[in-house]
Amino acid sequence: MAPAAWSAFVAWEKSSYSEGNGGQCLEWAPAHAPTGVVPVRDSKSPDGPVLALPAAAWSAFLRGVKRRHPAV
Repeated sequence: MAPAAWSAFVAWEKSSYSEGNGGQCLEWAPAHAPTGVVPVRDSKSPDGPVLALPAAAWSAFLRGVKRRHPAV
């Protein structure tokens, strides 16, 4: 699905780490996760490409980040 199409169907949330660092982080669409796909995009390029990650892969990614950075 093209970025504009994703934007029309999902509500994006910016990573809490995007604040205060120039916005060089990511946005994701948590409400879309129950469909089995988690859209992820670059917060400084909202019209750019969207990664459509399997929900299980996104969960595994988050677990890995939290293990490495427990304060997250």
